[in-house]
Amino acid sequence: MDSSASASPSAAAAADADRYTYSPRLRWQPEVEEYFAAAYGRERFARISEALAHPSCYSCIRVNTLKSSADAVMHKLMNLVDQNGICGGINDLEIGQLNGVEQEHEGSSLVHKCPYSGLENVLFVQGSGPHALHYDSQPDQSIKEVIVSRKCAESVLRGAQVYVPGVLACSSHVEKGDKVAVSVAIEQPAENGGWTVGITRGTVLQGLQSDAHYEERKGLYIGQGITAMSRSGIFRVPHGVAVAMTERVYKLPSFNDVLEGEIFLQNLPSVVAARVLDPQPGERILDMCAAPGGKTTAIAILMKDQGEIVALDRSHNKVMDILKLAAELDLNCIKAYKLDALKSVRKTNEAKNIGMAGNCATVTLAEDPEPCAKVDAEITDTSEDSSTSVVQTDNKRPDDKRYVSKADLRKNLRQMRNGPGRNNCSGGRVENSKGFLPNSFDRVLLDAPCSALGLRPRLFAGEETLESLGNHAKYQGRMFDQAVKLVRPGGVIVYSTCTINPGENEALVRYALDTYKFLSLGSQHPKVGGPGIAGSCELLNKAYTEEWLTEHESELVQRFDPSSSLDTIGFFIAKFDVGQKED
Repeated sequence: MDSSASASPSAAAAADADRYTYSPRLRWQPEVEEYFAAAYGRERFARISEALAHPSCYSCIRVNTLKSSADAVMHKLMNLVDQNGICGGINDLEIGQLNGVEQEHEGSSLVHKCPYSGLENVLFVQGSGPHALHYDSQPDQSIKEVIVSRKCAESVLRGAQVYVPGVLACSSHVEKGDKVAVSVAIEQPAENGGWTVGITRGTVLQGLQSDAHYEERKGLYIGQGITAMSRSGIFRVPHGVAVAMTERVYKLPSFNDVLEGEIFLQNLPSVVAARVLDPQPGERILDMCAAPGGKTTAIAILMKDQGEIVALDRSHNKVMDILKLAAELDLNCIKAYKLDALKSVRKTNEAKNIGMAGNCATVTLAEDPEPCAKVDAEITDTSEDSSTSVVQTDNKRPDDKRYVSKADLRKNLRQMRNGPGRNNCSGGRVENSKGFLPNSFDRVLLDAPCSALGLRPRLFAGEETLESLGNHAKYQGRMFDQAVKLVRPGGVIVYSTCTINPGENEALVRYALDTYKFLSLGSQHPKVGGPGIAGSCELLNKAYTEEWLTEHESELVQRFDPSSSLDTIGFFIAKFDVGQKED
């Protein structure tokens, strides 16, 4: 009796130690898992899947060499660490410079230059993890907990705090200043065959096995922190920090408001993609899917801000983000337009009927097509019930008068007063484009929208099916067709994605080479990633064969494996040299 009683506390401690860990398992649709296992081999795909559930253990910084240098930024980071501790929370790490000589100090080098040729403007800042944390509770009390959404948890693993909208559930009697363990609720199989989180926001946790997702959250604890407000406040206010993280499974330095305009935090493969494009000063470059502007600004810096970069996105707010980033980095050669990349090519017969400037037809618009701020309104009838009693005169064309409804004018005024509408427009001007003439760009970067199955950390992948992956590939093929029309003979197309899906990568390259005989794969510099996948795969019960690359072609592309020693996101880059086009 005494023996079993003495063993009970140790067994409970062991159970807690096993529970309060971070050991996620990425879930896929069975058909997708089999497809990737066939492409990579089952063991390699298992390693990739495990790596995707964890963040990279370092941050990659691109230096704006038009404003500073890698050496200067390194010294500034050293001073900032000494003064402000931007890398606070990372233990046993020191800053030093690697010049090919091993550093003679304890711990690892925190900041060092990228060792790859052609990437001299890149710095690596080392983080640490995964760490085994101790989730202590008060005597005779269970650990107070907060459950966050998957998206929130993925951000926390990259260094963010827990914000109010991301909190799903919280222990009862949590007050401001309490220490709480943070875990994540991941989608689970639903009865209808889909996936669901299954937690109503505001759920109370009692520290019992009957709590929501109690068993499912085992091994999904991402850290602990101090609550910035009480439980009632968390579920009452719409925004703000809910939990300030004090201990994390992964510790990565924060760069918020650090050296603004001099550095840009960017994944290494994205930096490589801009380099592979090899833009030259004075050229005309097209970035077809440019938001948020990281690669666009990288290209501008490589061109020494000389020439023209046309950056496209179909979202008003994202175009504004591109312009904001360009201004922050003090770049002037970037022109951003609101345009769906699938409509990038201007039809020749339409171009003849309108005035063309620089091979591009554009019209400047505010978010509202008829903003009342741009016209002078003259009231011709003061009656409140008058429906067509306003004369609007365009300031630029005073002779052009038109009658509009006072109701429409009041609607415009309400929109201006009430701010963003259902589309969450952030306001401000963007330029709309009607498209561009064929053969009007020297180089085109198509960083295509994709399934994003290479981004890290990713805690769930079950939303993708073979059908949805195929739809992504079709969409990318249509975009690539536009890119081919827009680039001039002798030019270059760089195609990239942040997914591990061969159907969106190697299969797209196969389509491009088979469809456009004047395209050929070009050699890439710098060459940091590994080779692509050669061969093919039978799909849909062998009814369809997805063709990939030959052995020779696979050596000309770059594939970044998240499970490799590079520790990057999953990424793919292909470079096409454009020959003489057929008429």
